Amino acid sequence: MLVLVVACTRERANSQSASPQWPDSPSHTREARGEGGDSSNREVSWRSLPKDFLHDQKGIWVAFPAQLAKGHYWLPTLAVAAGTAGLIVADPHAMPYFRSHSRNLDDVNDMFDAPITTAEVIVLPASLLVAGYARHDSYQVGTALLAGEAYADSAVVDLAVKAITRRKRPSDVAPGASFNDTFFSGGKSPFKGSSFPSGHAAGAFAVATVVATRYHTHRWVPWAVYGFATAVSLSRITNRSHFPSDVFLGAALGYTLTRYQVLRPR
Repeated sequence: MLVLVVACTRERANSQSASPQWPDSPSHTREARGEGGDSSNREVSWRSLPKDFLHDQKGIWVAFPAQLAKGHYWLPTLAVAAGTAGLIVADPHAMPYFRSHSRNLDDVNDMFDAPITTAEVIVLPASLLVAGYARHDSYQVGTALLAGEAYADSAVVDLAVKAITRRKRPSDVAPGASFNDTFFSGGKSPFKGSSFPSGHAAGAFAVATVVATRYHTHRWVPWAVYGFATAVSLSRITNRSHFPSDVFLGAALGYTLTRYQVLRPR
């Protein structure tokens, strides 16, 4: 992740020397500020962050259901719901493999355990923030703030769904027992013991979507950050912390909340 930040910083410096019309330039146009519909250039500051977060929550919990009631966004919503439902049906058949082969994946799982993956996801926006302030690059600082906003938005939705579904984690299923009937039988707290959806997948894809969108002109950046988010998400299955459906829904939430709410021009 630090290599990615350094490379982004270097490429951004080179691009600034070649063209003065970057989004943090005082002479940038109305379209570059995001007012023309370019979601990659939404402006944000520490002062606006709390208000922006509340605006996001209103959009998620009030505006989006209202739009659904009016017949909008049904196709993508049904696509995510159908994919999640299909994986829920497949979960009891997939997880016995990971239970019986868990020892073969010990080395991989050690690299992607929960504390490490959380730190790896957080270090990217934190590094961008430090690098942005060091270089006086408001665009890079804004990217870090947007990544933090996206992470917080995804965490709120993730915890709300966890609190409702209270799904038992695969690792909590007794050896030899079936992986069926895992909903409404897990821990009472969404912070521990509730599996659906995956908060790590949601957070990783939320941060990745911000960075990939803001640096989409560098073709390798989306591949790097989405590849990292995918690796983090899949590791939650291999170490039996989550079912495949948990990870799929978490990733879908992280991407869609960020792409269509956080990064939407204001």
